[in-house]
Amino acid sequence: MTLKAKINYFLIALIFIFSGCSKPQKVQKSGNPVFEGWYADPEGIVFGDEFWIYPTYSDDYEKQVFFDAFSSKDLITWEKHSKILDTTVIAWANQAMWAPSVVEKNGKYFFFFGANDLQRKGSVYFDENNQINQTGGIGIAVADSAGGPFTDYLGKPLIDDFYNDAQPIDQFVYKDSDNQYYMFYGGWGKCNLVKLNDDFTGFISWEDGTVFKDVTPENYVEGPVLFQRNGKYYFMWSEGGWTNGTYKVAYGIADKITGPFQRIGTILESDENVATGAGHNSIINIPRTDSWLMVYHRRPIPNEDRDHRVTCIDKLEFNEDGTIKPVKMTFEGVSLEP
Repeated sequence: MTLKAKINYFLIALIFIFSGCSKPQKVQKSGNPVFEGWYADPEGIVFGDEFWIYPTYSDDYEKQVFFDAFSSKDLITWEKHSKILDTTVIAWANQAMWAPSVVEKNGKYFFFFGANDLQRKGSVYFDENNQINQTGGIGIAVADSAGGPFTDYLGKPLIDDFYNDAQPIDQFVYKDSDNQYYMFYGGWGKCNLVKLNDDFTGFISWEDGTVFKDVTPENYVEGPVLFQRNGKYYFMWSEGGWTNGTYKVAYGIADKITGPFQRIGTILESDENVATGAGHNSIINIPRTDSWLMVYHRRPIPNEDRDHRVTCIDKLEFNEDGTIKPVKMTFEGVSLEP
């Protein structure tokens, strides 16, 4: 063997040795929480090539007077869009601006939200001396871009009363495969489903002439969300108390958007090694894949305040029969890579 051949052989051997010892490149992930600050009730959605999260600002009711939004192209780096909507442009809203749901239609972005924490006589939270929570409900704002700024669309709430005993909060708007827009909503243990009319100024009646269809599943408290996969409708809701560790997410599956959704089980709940009070979620399907993500809020450990809630993302995975595996909360978060 010539000297040159020996050198080449030696170099090749070194390459094999070092390539065998090298570690695979670690995939960068979002980390949890995915952005700084106290935020809850996150609505996760994809617009074009961007991921968006619209959360509730988590603080005392009287300080919940605005909404921020966050956008990302890779789930790793998030850009904050500050105060895309606030009470200065919604004349009837004073506080407790909650749980956005945003949809795009005909080039416009419609921002559904709750405000004032509307109460009625008979509720333990009703106060005759507090005029603020005797008005309000679910409203709509509109903008030309996903990041706002948004302006009041109706000049009044879309829903400002209790129907079927459902408090008008926690709205979730969904465009079905027939292009009909539906809205699930409701707190205080009751959930309604309505069909929105074409310009979102009101509703379309159901076949029986009613407007508000009671679709409340077992143990429902609040936070409804729906998505479709393989021809089935998956409906999720939050159970327990939002101020403590009993908060969790359950789900059901049906063949129709109207259900009925029989409770299958819990898929997200407190983990003493990670966080407590995990709930009020939304779902993101990574475009052109069967990869799914759960966007939700949780309470860090230790937790020092009722409103110390943060927004996180973890994987949502399915069993072969289409049921959902329990979601594992992590500190690592997610990425676009498998």
